[in-house]
Amino acid sequence: MTLPGGHSGAYTAGTASGLAGLAAENRRLRQAMARHHLIDLATGMLSAQLRQSTADAADHLAELARATGTSPEDLAADIVNAVALPREPHLAPVGSPPLPARRLRRTAAAAETADSVGEAARTLLEGGLVPLGADSLWLWRRSDAGHLRLAGYAGVSATEAAAWRGIPPAAPNPIRTVLAENAPLWLGSGPADPVELPGASAVAGRALLPLRRRGVTSGLALVGWPEPTEFDTRTRRAVTRLMTVASTVLDNPDSPEPGPPVLVDMLDALTHPAALLRTDAATGAPVVAHLNEEAVAAIGGPLPLDNRSLPRAFPLSHRELTRLVRRAHHSRRPQHAPRLPVAAHAGPGEPPPPLLDVRVLPVGADLSTVFWHTTGDPRLAMGRAVARLQTVATFQDSLDGGETVWSEQAYGIFGMSRNDPPVPILALRGRIHRGDGEALTRLLTTLTERRAGAQTVLRVLLPDGSVRHVRVAAEPLLDGETVTGCVGVYQDVSASRRTELALTATFDHLTAVRDQADVRHQLALQLQQAIVPEVPAVQELPGGLVVAVRYRPAAEEYQVGGDWYDVLPLPSGKVLVAVGDIAGHGIDSVTGMVALRNAQRALAFTGRGPGQLLGWLNEVTLRTGGGSTATALCALYDPGDGDLVWSSAGHLPMLLLRDGRATLLDPPQDILLGAVPASAYQERRTALRPGDTLLLYTDGLVERRHDGLGSGLGRLAAAAEELAAVENLEQVVDGLLGMVTGDTDDDTSVVAVRLRDTGA
Repeated sequence: MTLPGGHSGAYTAGTASGLAGLAAENRRLRQAMARHHLIDLATGMLSAQLRQSTADAADHLAELARATGTSPEDLAADIVNAVALPREPHLAPVGSPPLPARRLRRTAAAAETADSVGEAARTLLEGGLVPLGADSLWLWRRSDAGHLRLAGYAGVSATEAAAWRGIPPAAPNPIRTVLAENAPLWLGSGPADPVELPGASAVAGRALLPLRRRGVTSGLALVGWPEPTEFDTRTRRAVTRLMTVASTVLDNPDSPEPGPPVLVDMLDALTHPAALLRTDAATGAPVVAHLNEEAVAAIGGPLPLDNRSLPRAFPLSHRELTRLVRRAHHSRRPQHAPRLPVAAHAGPGEPPPPLLDVRVLPVGADLSTVFWHTTGDPRLAMGRAVARLQTVATFQDSLDGGETVWSEQAYGIFGMSRNDPPVPILALRGRIHRGDGEALTRLLTTLTERRAGAQTVLRVLLPDGSVRHVRVAAEPLLDGETVTGCVGVYQDVSASRRTELALTATFDHLTAVRDQADVRHQLALQLQQAIVPEVPAVQELPGGLVVAVRYRPAAEEYQVGGDWYDVLPLPSGKVLVAVGDIAGHGIDSVTGMVALRNAQRALAFTGRGPGQLLGWLNEVTLRTGGGSTATALCALYDPGDGDLVWSSAGHLPMLLLRDGRATLLDPPQDILLGAVPASAYQERRTALRPGDTLLLYTDGLVERRHDGLGSGLGRLAAAAEELAAVENLEQVVDGLLGMVTGDTDDDTSVVAVRLRDTGA
């Protein structure tokens, strides 16, 4: 038998046998490297203390391990910790340290042997910071010129990381303060005055630490918590120790850029395997740019940085995949192979890998995505079935003196031994994250006082320090009107939380669509709706404002544009109104648009004026836009005095509709974003009256190929005056889109803001 890709049955069996366990061996080697690193460190310390040769010290350590019944790596961790205690008091066994000393030391050893800064960041987050309640880690490398360049991150999306790829020397506080003073900054519940930080919110906890090596500040670390955090002494010391390790890995290579961040995030949201392939410019051969977690599991483990070739990832099907990729790019149509041996899981005595349904979708000039479904793989399907059983457990609690009964799976969910007594639901508080106490209280109150069923999701702290998300669904047991107990279900939902993204269904559907036009049309619409969702109806805002927005995709459906718009109430009581447009189309434009829109949202919370906001956005565009430029109009409405303060970066003028007359507000003649550094943007002030309507829009509404811009603006003003008597703001926007149409096939955004006439 000959399999797709030109592999005979004999060749497949021999190849599978020869390649069996390659990925597993790679994982074992990495784990062994971390163990050897830790043991070598302990051996060196013993050698110095006992004045023995290294070989004798190694024998001594092995003999101690045998005599004490301790594993060599645990004993090595104890030795290193014992020597380090004078300098690292947080490792001392006093009270309940935030991390077991051995776990902290082994996490550090694993990070120190990582191949890249990104891999080290993931190790530090998952092994050390998540048990402390953190959910993100950013590591920037500092250049001689003072710029900060993102070297590795974990727990954040690729899109958000792209927005913070570079930070200029003139960074806003508190980053500048941390670097200048070379001292950590602990923001337990968010700063009193909101500042621009990655992922920062009014309630999130943040820790900023300078990364110092050999007496020089070589970078900056930011650790994020999803909610307010009390940084006690032990937590601060544990985080500081882990970031000391981070400073030693900044010399490692950066993780390779996988591809457009938006596309990477979409692949990571899928519940089935997906790979992003990039055509190598030198060889013309596809190489693996990114694998989502499902794909990593399907091929047996992550790929090494120095070998991301198709034969390394897909040894049994790389020839056929190469042909599919080339056909997809030549025809610009998806390609389908119903029977391919994608994974090489087979080993000696095991059946060959199953033939799976594979689809290739071209997504750029040199990019393509590969999707496949593992439903035909009995080994993976069996694993999923077993996993589902293991993630659901039943329980029954008595409130009148009876016992608590758990099903067997509950012990695994809580990380407990089958011999441990089950924990009553009333006693869960000591086993969950302190931030989930209110959620547990609400559930118990509903059960006992309202005598009704309830559910919630709790973060359960396991004995090994890790965190597991567990959904609790319970129903009360009643004797008349008295609650005598409850029954319910515990479900481990940790894995599913990674897939709770709006684009999952989009790509699940796209992989099943054959026709190129349908694929591109749906991709364009879903991208725009997911990134900048349209407000479905007139929205009421503070200060008497109402708003209606519309987005119209480009005529060529697959040409996703860079339009963005935003209407955002701010803590100060003011309202941000903005619109912008990045030059070009495609994934790169969407990525830049996301970076600018998110940056503008966060910067607006500083309370600065629109001129300063555009100045900062200009720096963001220069450092994250890949050479792209953008126009933007940013305005802040103050309900207190009725004034609108606004600035423009080369954008089209706003239109003010007042008393039936349309007026184009003359904007400052300031340069567009991303053109030159350190640009200053002027501000204009316009007093709004009740009944006024403001229109912000992008050029797709008014530009025509063979007509001047002035004619398009004139048509817009005339149409607005014709619609001046229409009270429904949605009808005004829809009417404008119907009456005024550019012919450049560009996408179009329209934002209509009206100050309610309270006297009417």
